[in-house]
Amino acid sequence: MCVGANVPLFRTKKEPFEWLKTGKKTIDVRKGILVQGQIAVYLSGRKVLRLKIVSCETGGLREIVRSDNYKMIIPSATTVDEAISYIKILYPKYEGLFTAYRIEPGIYEKSRRCN
Repeated sequence: MCVGANVPLFRTKKEPFEWLKTGKKTIDVRKGILVQGQIAVYLSGRKVLRLKIVSCETGGLREIVRSDNYKMIIPSATTVDEAISYIKILYPKYEGLFTAYRIEPGIYEKSRRCN
């Protein structure tokens, strides 16, 4: 990416990385406030994935993980509470704001040249 580009960089565990890569996961929930950018870069070990951010929502965990979207956040979850429990394992003891990044399925390709 170009130096100075505003690109969120997220370290990701193997299972969620595969969900993002295959399009099973289209909403990524992260602790904290919004990180500005149009393209999110996900790292899992040596693997890199670039995905377009379509929209974002910030709020409490129960505000952003709902019955209408929990399967897009944690595809293996069978209930909202199970999805929330999965996220709480990733962020133990964190009680603050979360941001949900709605991701466009498919890999975002960009030329290596900066214009």
